[in-house]
Amino acid sequence: MVNGRGAFQFHSRRAKLSRKLRSIAIYLALLVTFFLFTLIYISRKGLEGDGQQGTASDEIRSERVPEHEDVLHSEVHMKDQQLWGTPFSFGLHPCVKSTSKYKAAQETDRYLTVRSNGGLNQMRTGISDMVAVARIMNATLIIPQLDRRSFWKDSSSFADIFDEAHFIKSLEGDVRVMKELPVGIESIPHARRHFGSWSSMGYYEEMSHLFKDYQVIHAPKSDSRLANNDLPLDIQRLRCRALYHALRFSPPIESLGKKLVERLRSRNGQYIALHLRYEKDMLSFTGCTYGLTKAESDELRIMRERVSHWKVKKINSTEQRNEGSCPLTPKEVGIFLRTLGYPSSTLIYIAAGEIYGGSARLLELASRFPNLIFKETLASTEELEGFMDHASQTAALDYIISVQSDVFVPSYSGNMARAVEGHRRFLGHRRTISPDRRRLVEVFDKLERGEISEGSSLSRIVRKMHENRQGAKRKRRTATPGVKGRARFRTEESFYENPYPECICSTKSQS
Repeated sequence: MVNGRGAFQFHSRRAKLSRKLRSIAIYLALLVTFFLFTLIYISRKGLEGDGQQGTASDEIRSERVPEHEDVLHSEVHMKDQQLWGTPFSFGLHPCVKSTSKYKAAQETDRYLTVRSNGGLNQMRTGISDMVAVARIMNATLIIPQLDRRSFWKDSSSFADIFDEAHFIKSLEGDVRVMKELPVGIESIPHARRHFGSWSSMGYYEEMSHLFKDYQVIHAPKSDSRLANNDLPLDIQRLRCRALYHALRFSPPIESLGKKLVERLRSRNGQYIALHLRYEKDMLSFTGCTYGLTKAESDELRIMRERVSHWKVKKINSTEQRNEGSCPLTPKEVGIFLRTLGYPSSTLIYIAAGEIYGGSARLLELASRFPNLIFKETLASTEELEGFMDHASQTAALDYIISVQSDVFVPSYSGNMARAVEGHRRFLGHRRTISPDRRRLVEVFDKLERGEISEGSSLSRIVRKMHENRQGAKRKRRTATPGVKGRARFRTEESFYENPYPECICSTKSQS
């Protein structure tokens, strides 16, 4: 029995061991199978990964191409912004709203009559001054007479150039404006008074005492009759309302001006308005004869001697040019714009009258910028027919096109250049490049002598020179240090050239 039971136990243990071994074998087989399956799976994924790696690389490359294009686009955009964009103006915007202390104009039996003098923009700023003067003196302003005796001998009336009804209506709360003196008043004695240049508010308050003896005061001149600075905020803002809102051009001028801007935009999208002040009267008045023949220089000298109201007769042309007091020549303007980086394909509108020397004088400019446009080529003969014999009306077209341009460049800092720059500042500091003529003369003379040549080094010099002369925000320049007396006012920057900060604000509550 013992031997049988022992044998049974032996076989039983052996069977159990065998089952365990089979379980282990099955487990190992399953484990091996799992590892093999995993290895095959990983290998396949690896192969798929290698196959996809090319696609991924393509994706990376396809992503890198746009990234490279983005960089190029960014660089192009940056350069485009440097040439055409509006300088950073810190969120500034126009503000002409009167303060809470400002009271509506009162009806009065005092009258101020005015004869505006000078060209279009001299008259525009002068009329704006007279609006403010009428307010200070509590007088009714009669629609100003325009200058018909200046160099241009323009017979245009106020209503020919400006929207008279709009002018009267828009100033209702500020100054009472009438087309003419009431019946019976025009025949009574008037006080004729040449108001002092750049006069203060106190001066005009004192002048208003004349109304004790006279019902009408006549001002035979209107230009620069009011101070640039130290006036109440409400008076300064009234000047801006008068110039930028009330003195709207007549409907025919506004309509054609808008059409011409649209035509320029349709040609190239962007354009430079170049106020090329290279007309006969300007060269004669300034005595600038650089690059002219002896016959031309003599012609300009004789003209200057014959114009009675041009006080300075003997002028040293070389000194004028070295001081930066001469307009840039067409050739110099061409070099200047190329060194700033404007391509030869740039569309340039010439805002000017007849260029002295005609088309021959423009050859050097046209060789660098062949796309020169004039109002005579932009508008039809029929469209210009009603304007061409009226210098102030054609100047108004130039003004509209210049204010709306992407870039404005004046070759000389005259009345139009200052007025356009101020208006562009008022509208958002649109790019206005003011050539540093005094320093540019030195560069141009070196170029003429062969000491430097046109290229990247010249571009760096000129661009650096004009970094801060492109219409960005700044306060008006004050009088030149050391200049005393009333002469200091002449050296101040005009209020209308830069109406910041009185008419340009940073918060909406001020507007």
